Amino acid sequence: MRTHTLIYTFLITALALSISGCSDDLEIEPNDQIAKENFFQSEEDFRAATAPLYNRVWFSFNDKFYFGLGDGRSYNLYAPFSDYIYPFSDLTETGLTGPLVEAWRSFYIVIQQSNNTIEAIEGSSVEEELKTQYIAEARFMRGAAYWYIASLWGDAIIATSQADIISNPIVNKSPRSDVYEFAIRDMEYAAKFLPEQAGQAGRVTKYSAFGMLSRLYLSYAGLSDNANSGNRNQQLLDLAKQAAAKVIEEGPYTLLDDYEDLFKVENNNNSESLFALQWVPNGEYGVNNPHQAFFALGSEITGDDAAYGFFTRASYDVLEEYEARDLRRKVTWMADGDFYPELSKANGGYLVDHENTYVNVKKGVVGSTKDNPSISRQNSALNTYMLRLGEVYLNYAEAALGNNASTTDATALMYVNALRTRAGLSSKTSLTFNDLFHERRVELCMEGQFWYDIVRRAYYKEQEMINYISAQDRDVVVPFTYDEEKNEANIDDTRDPESRAIGVVDEGIFLLPYPESEVVQNPLLREAAVPYEFTEERITDLFE
Repeated sequence: MRTHTLIYTFLITALALSISGCSDDLEIEPNDQIAKENFFQSEEDFRAATAPLYNRVWFSFNDKFYFGLGDGRSYNLYAPFSDYIYPFSDLTETGLTGPLVEAWRSFYIVIQQSNNTIEAIEGSSVEEELKTQYIAEARFMRGAAYWYIASLWGDAIIATSQADIISNPIVNKSPRSDVYEFAIRDMEYAAKFLPEQAGQAGRVTKYSAFGMLSRLYLSYAGLSDNANSGNRNQQLLDLAKQAAAKVIEEGPYTLLDDYEDLFKVENNNNSESLFALQWVPNGEYGVNNPHQAFFALGSEITGDDAAYGFFTRASYDVLEEYEARDLRRKVTWMADGDFYPELSKANGGYLVDHENTYVNVKKGVVGSTKDNPSISRQNSALNTYMLRLGEVYLNYAEAALGNNASTTDATALMYVNALRTRAGLSSKTSLTFNDLFHERRVELCMEGQFWYDIVRRAYYKEQEMINYISAQDRDVVVPFTYDEEKNEANIDDTRDPESRAIGVVDEGIFLLPYPESEVVQNPLLREAAVPYEFTEERITDLFE
C-alpha cells in the first residue's frame, strides 16, 4: 500500500478526530487535541472515536468515486469533459486514474480507522457490553468497506491491525471469496451486537447491518469458479431473504410518501435511511458533501460560482428506462420544462429553461443558502445514502426470485409495487429478473449502486452482462430531444451522432486495476492471492 502516506494518515485519523460534544444528532467536527492514553474511558469517548467513520474517512470515496463509478461506469451518467466520470463511463480507467486511487485509499483508511478503534476499545476498562456495541459499529464500517473492495477489485489485502502493516507493509492479497467472507463476518457481528435503536440520529443499528447483509449475501450467492453457471447458491439466497425480512418486518423503517422527500436536507436520517454518510452543515473540507457543486446546472441554483453541472448529463441509455409516468425521473434528472419549487424559493422556484438538448442531474441538487441555511459553497449538507429501505425491498424480491425465471411471490410483489406506486406507476402481477433490474436502475439511480448490480449479475451470468454493456452503445453519443411530460427521449435526426473511443468490453471490465502506486509499494499485489486464515467462527444464531 502507499506505505508512508497511508501510515501517516492512519495515525492522524486514529488520534486526531472527534466530535465537539455528543448531542442527539451525529454532527462531527475535528478536534486535534486528543491523546490516546486519556481516551476510550467512557461511552462519550467511544462515540467520539467512531464518529469520523460516518464522514471524514469516506470523504475521498464520496467526493467523486461514489457516483463516477456507481453511475458513470454503469452508464447512467455521462460527462465527456469530467475526468472523474468519463474514464469509468468509457471503460478506460487505469491504475493512475485519480478517483480510483483515492477510493482505494479511502476504503483502507476506513478499514484502518476501524481497526484502530476496535483495538483501543478492546483495551479499555469500560464494561464489556458497551465495548462490544461500539466494536460492532466499527466492524460494520470495516465490513462495508471490504464489500466495496471485493466488488471492485476482487482479490485484496485483508488487514486487521495497523501495527502489522507498519511492521510489514509488503503483504499478500487474499482471494475475492475470502474478502467477501471477511466482510460478511464483520457484518454478522454487527447484526448480533449493534443496538436496535440508534443512540444518536444517523448511527447504524442492528437493522442497518441486516440490511447490508441482504446485499452481501445476495452478491456472494452468485460467486463461483464458473462465471456463466447461470445459478446462485440457494442457501445464500435464503439468507439474503431472511436478512431483508428482518429489516422490513422488525425494524422501525417505513417508506416516505413522496420519493422527492428522500433528497431534501431537512429529511436527513429519515425513516427510510438505514446507513448514510453524515456531512456537517457548513462544515470544512473533509466533512462536507460537494455533490451539488458537481451537478448544479447553474449559479442561479446554488447562489454562488460552484455550479459545474452543465456537462454532467443523463445517458440516452438510462433515459430510455423511465416509464411515461415515473415520478422518479424528475427527481433524478432535470430536463427543460421541469419546475422545482424547492430551488430558488426567493424567485418563486426554478424552471429549467436553458434551451438545453441534454438532461442534467437533479438528485443531490438542493439549492442555495437562501433555500436552506445548512447549505454552503460546495457543501449541500445532504446525507449520502449508502443503504436505504427501497434497496432492501428490492433485495428481498431478488432473493425470492432466486434462480427462477419469474415469481408471483406475494410478499416480493408487495414490496416492489410499493416502490412503483410511490413512483406513480401501475403494479406488477409477476416479477422477472429484468423487472427487478429495471426497478433497481431507476429507484437507486444516481445513488452509486447500479454498477454493483451489474457486477453481481456477472458473477453467474457474465456473458449476459457483457452483452448488456455492449448494447448500451457507449461508443456513440446519441443526439436526442426530450419530452419532460412523457419521460420520452427521441433521437434527433437533425444532428449527427458523435463517435468516441471506449475500452474493450470483455470479462476483464468487471474488475478494476490496482492503483499503480500501491503495486509499486507492494509488489505482492501482482502475485497470486493467498488464502486468508480466519481466527473466529461464523455467528450461527442471527435468525433464531
